[in-house]
Amino acid sequence: MNLIRLYEDVCVLPDQDLVQENANVDGKSPLGKLARLSSEVSKELATTYLLSERSRRAVADNFLYIHDADYYVTGSTTCCQIPLGDLLMNGFHTGHGTIRPPKDIRSAMALASIILQANQNMQHGGQAFPMFDVDLAPYVEKTYERHLERLRHLPVELTDTEMRTIAEEETITATYQACEAFIHNANSMHSRGGGQVPFVSINYGTDTSRWGRIFIRELLRATERGLGNGETPIFPIQIFKVKEGVNFHEGDPNIDLFKLACRVTGKRLFPNFSFIDAPFNAQYNDGTPESEVAYMGCRTRVMGNRHGAETSIGRGNLSFSTLNLVKMALVSSDIKAFYRMLNDYFDIAIEQLRDRFEYQCKRRADEFRFLYAQHVWRGGETLAPDDEVRDVLKQGTLSVGFIGLAETLQVLLGSTHAESREAERLGLEIVTHLAERVKEAADRYDLNFSLLATPAEGLSGKFVVKDQEAFGMIEGVTDRAFYTNSFHVPVYKDVSIREKIRIEAPYHALCDAGHITYVEVDGSLAHNSEAVEAIVRLMRKHDIGYGSINHPVDRCGNCGLEGIIDEACPTCGESEQIERIRRITGYLVGTMDRWNSAKREEERARVKHDARPIRH
Repeated sequence: MNLIRLYEDVCVLPDQDLVQENANVDGKSPLGKLARLSSEVSKELATTYLLSERSRRAVADNFLYIHDADYYVTGSTTCCQIPLGDLLMNGFHTGHGTIRPPKDIRSAMALASIILQANQNMQHGGQAFPMFDVDLAPYVEKTYERHLERLRHLPVELTDTEMRTIAEEETITATYQACEAFIHNANSMHSRGGGQVPFVSINYGTDTSRWGRIFIRELLRATERGLGNGETPIFPIQIFKVKEGVNFHEGDPNIDLFKLACRVTGKRLFPNFSFIDAPFNAQYNDGTPESEVAYMGCRTRVMGNRHGAETSIGRGNLSFSTLNLVKMALVSSDIKAFYRMLNDYFDIAIEQLRDRFEYQCKRRADEFRFLYAQHVWRGGETLAPDDEVRDVLKQGTLSVGFIGLAETLQVLLGSTHAESREAERLGLEIVTHLAERVKEAADRYDLNFSLLATPAEGLSGKFVVKDQEAFGMIEGVTDRAFYTNSFHVPVYKDVSIREKIRIEAPYHALCDAGHITYVEVDGSLAHNSEAVEAIVRLMRKHDIGYGSINHPVDRCGNCGLEGIIDEACPTCGESEQIERIRRITGYLVGTMDRWNSAKREEERARVKHDARPIRH
């Protein structure tokens, strides 16, 4: 490792790709720089001492990418769907004292933020709540009961009806304020040494109780309102769970909340939508909230389990690594040769994931005290502090991901799956083959191996840069700044929304570790919730598992105008204080423009976007 070069790239003349690899890290801050330096050194240690020669060579040759390799040496795991209800009901310990169970919605939401921040330091990926509404509805009810009790002791005579009405109004106000505070906390709290905002995801939408409905409504209202000056919140990533009989059809008890969710999405890009009734999700659902699938904001999904309950709750991904399908196609003489290479590197990926799993299993429970001792990870409470974590860790998933299916098809057939039925057929064959190989590995090693439609973020650019050096600029393959994410239809292909959803839908069933379909809309949807609803219903029709709708969200920092703003605000003429929110791999990123158009063009060229480059 060239330490002088690393120092210059991070601290002297910061390399944009290096210091802003993740959307939620301020790589230019002092702690961000420190984290970046330690990250690069940690990767070097892992590469030198923890990878097999085959894995090391596959990474060096640009066929394999190990995600979060900087955390490899720590033995940490990726993410977890946190059982919030249990922690709130029983209280928890952060290492600096015991937290009592909350007695109202304000304190419950404050503790939810503390739980996220505490567990963020135990893992290297996202943190999520799988049934946010169900877990917090009891504290809305407790708030109501407290207000009602206070009213009963007032020196003013009130009828029971008057007291109940006032108590409910005060409860609604308190719930809205609690949701507003949670959203503000999600966008301002830092952990992991102060340099990173937690990746926060929340799943909700199916609680039909009086208190659950109030909670969902006020959460959506607070999201629609935005941050202090009306800005669109980047976190939490919100996922509205769509379920027939609950919130999808006219007459369903939560249909009004589904329609509200569509309206809020049109203005704030969140919530995204997950589909409980998609066959590969419905197979686990027994009618209880605990059996409903929950997603991470990026797309991660954990349900099947060879070693315990098949649920999202208290489980997560252990690690994942991604295959560069495009390079395999580029160095293959024909499709048969491509499959031979794919099998070889798939075997290496499984070997590398198993090696990392074994390293993780040798960690002791007291190295991750909050994760295991506080009932966050399923079964963690059975471990003594000195116990190795293998027995409970195996409930997590190990995922093989892939990137660049579209470019791979372009190499092999001369067209993508958006342009010919032959390419569409071959794309499904390739991913079906990967899914079958993953199932074989799960059976052979009795581990929860799964197939992931990789959330590429910076990886989509890393792979292509190295391949450009090796192969040059190949039209339709390496001639852009990024490879198309996972199985997605390329954004530069002219296909309708309906056709994009139809083409991508079958891959959701194959990619059991996680998937997402984006629909890109050029215009603003802030006043067109009917269009949002129509797209969501189309996703449900085609058995999409998890979907989101992208559209430009611009806001003038001077006058507050919201909509699509090009060079300057059409209302006040402001050109430098324009906030622009766009989605990258399931997460939102925001910029406040203070650059001229030439600078924006330069920045646009740097974007590694799995939906489409940011349009400034």
